[in-house]
Amino acid sequence: MKLTFYGAAHEVTGSCHCIEVGNTRLLVDCGLQQGRDEKDNQQLPFAAASIDAVLVTHAHIDHSGRLPLLVKDGFQGKIYAIDATCRLLSIMLRDSAHIQEVDTQWENRKRGRSGDEGVEPLYTVQDAERVLPLLTPCRYGEFVEIADGVRARFQDAGHLLGSSSIELWVREGQVEKKLVFSGDIGNTDQPIIRDPQFLTQADYVVMESTYGDRLHAPSSDYVAELADILNQTFAKGGNVIIPSFAVGRTQELLYFLREIKERRLVGADPHFPVYVDSPLATEATRIYSSDLLPYADEDTLKLLHLGDAPLEFAGMQMCESSEESKALNADPTPKVILSASGMCEAGRIRHHLKHNLWRPECTVVFVGYQAEGTLGRALLEGAQQVKLFGEEIAVKARIVNFPGLSAHADKNGLLRWIGAFSPAPAHIFVVHGENGVCQQFCTALEARGFSAHAPNFSEVYDLAAGQIISAGVPFEQLRPKGERKNGTSNQAFGKLLAAGTRLLDVIAHNQGGSNKDLGKFRDQIIALCEKWDR
Repeated sequence: MKLTFYGAAHEVTGSCHCIEVGNTRLLVDCGLQQGRDEKDNQQLPFAAASIDAVLVTHAHIDHSGRLPLLVKDGFQGKIYAIDATCRLLSIMLRDSAHIQEVDTQWENRKRGRSGDEGVEPLYTVQDAERVLPLLTPCRYGEFVEIADGVRARFQDAGHLLGSSSIELWVREGQVEKKLVFSGDIGNTDQPIIRDPQFLTQADYVVMESTYGDRLHAPSSDYVAELADILNQTFAKGGNVIIPSFAVGRTQELLYFLREIKERRLVGADPHFPVYVDSPLATEATRIYSSDLLPYADEDTLKLLHLGDAPLEFAGMQMCESSEESKALNADPTPKVILSASGMCEAGRIRHHLKHNLWRPECTVVFVGYQAEGTLGRALLEGAQQVKLFGEEIAVKARIVNFPGLSAHADKNGLLRWIGAFSPAPAHIFVVHGENGVCQQFCTALEARGFSAHAPNFSEVYDLAAGQIISAGVPFEQLRPKGERKNGTSNQAFGKLLAAGTRLLDVIAHNQGGSNKDLGKFRDQIIALCEKWDR
C-alpha cells in the first residue's frame, strides 16, 4: 500500500499522485507542468500501461493536461471525474492538444531554417479525442467502486465548476486506510459556484498549498473596483485587456461585467463592448450556462429561478475566428478584451498584449495566479520590456493585479479546511505550492499540532507502515541554481529523473524473482552507479 508523488512536489503545477493497493495502480490527477515548473513533459515517470484507473479532481490543465499522453503511451482504464469536469475536459484537452500541434509547427519551422532536426508534439488532437470515451462521470457524494479494495467519493472543492476533493478508501489484507486528496481548495464567496465543502475524517491528507504563505486582501467590492478601472481607462480612450483563464475565471468576470452593465457603473461609457476572445472560453461559457443547478451558489440560483442568464448581457461578443480576433486590434473603440491564456504563455492574449502594452492609456488587469517563469509573472513584477513574437515591446500600460480575486483559498482558508478534520489526520502531505511556500505551510501546520511534510518528486510512502520508503529527488536537484527555464540541460535532467523513477518500478516488479536474477540485476545497478557517481 504505497503513495508516490509524481508531480506538484515543491511546485505548483503538474499534479500527479500514484496509489498502489495490491495489484491495483491508480492516479489522482495527471497534470501538465507549466511555467518554471516544466522539467520534461515529454516522458511520464511511470509506465502508462501499468495504471488501472485515474481520478481527476478538476479540469484545469495542471491537473489533467497529460491525460492524452497517458492514453497515447498505453493507458486503457477508466478516468473518473464529476460530470461537469468530464464536459470541460472534452474541450480543454482538445484545446491543449491544438496548442501542442501549433507550437510544434512553429518550432519546426524555426528548426528547419537553422538546419536542426524537427520535434514531435507532446500529443495531438487525435490523442486527446481518445481520452473522451474513457471519461466516467460521477456525482458529488456518491460512492464509486474503483477496483477491489478501492472505493472513492467526490466532494465539492468550490474551486471550479465540477472541482472536487476526493475521499479514497484503500484496503490491502486486513489493513484499510482513508486518504483525502484536497484538489485545489476554493476561495469563499466566489461568484457562480458554491463554497468548498469541509471534510472531517482521514488517515492521510494530500493537501494543496498554492497560497499557503499569504492572505487575500480583505473581501472587497470587486464589481465597484473593476468598474472604477474601466471608467478610468475608457476616459483616456484605452482598452482594458484581461488575461484570463478560459475556464472558471472568464465566467466569473462575465458575471461581474453583467452586474456592472445592469447597474450602469461606468459613466465614461455605460454601453462599453466586451469581447471574449478565446474559442475555449466560448465553449466553456456554453457549458457553464447549460446546467448550473447542481453547482450554483444561492445568488446564482436566485438569478436562474428568475429566468435570468448570469453570464449574458448586451454588448458581449464571442470571437470565434482568428480574423475576428485580429479585427479587435484594428478597432479604435475602447473595449474590454478577455483572452487566454491566463498566464500569457500562449493563445490570443499575446497578440493583444503586443498591440496594447506599449499604450499608456490602456490597462492590463491580472485576475489569477501567475506562476514563476511566465510572462504574466514578469509583468506583475514590473518588467519594463518584454519580447512578443520576436519583437521587443515597451511596457507603458497600467498593470493592475486583483490579488483577492482568486479561486484558491488563502492561508487562513486552507487552515480552516484542514482544521475541520477530527481527529487530526495521522499525516499531511503538502503539495501544489512553490518550494518556499510548501515549507512555510508545513511550519504553520506543525505549529497547530499536525504532522506534515512536503514530499519530494518520486518520493514513496508506505501507507500501512506510516513511513517514507524512498526519499525521492530533492527540489534542489530538480532546480540546479542558475539553470535556464526549459533549457537543454533541464530537459535532459528531467528525462534522467524519469528514467530513474522507471528503474524503481522495474525493481519493484522483480520482487519474488530468483536470487540469481536479483543478484545479477543488483550488480548491474551498482556498476552503473559507480560509473556515473561524480
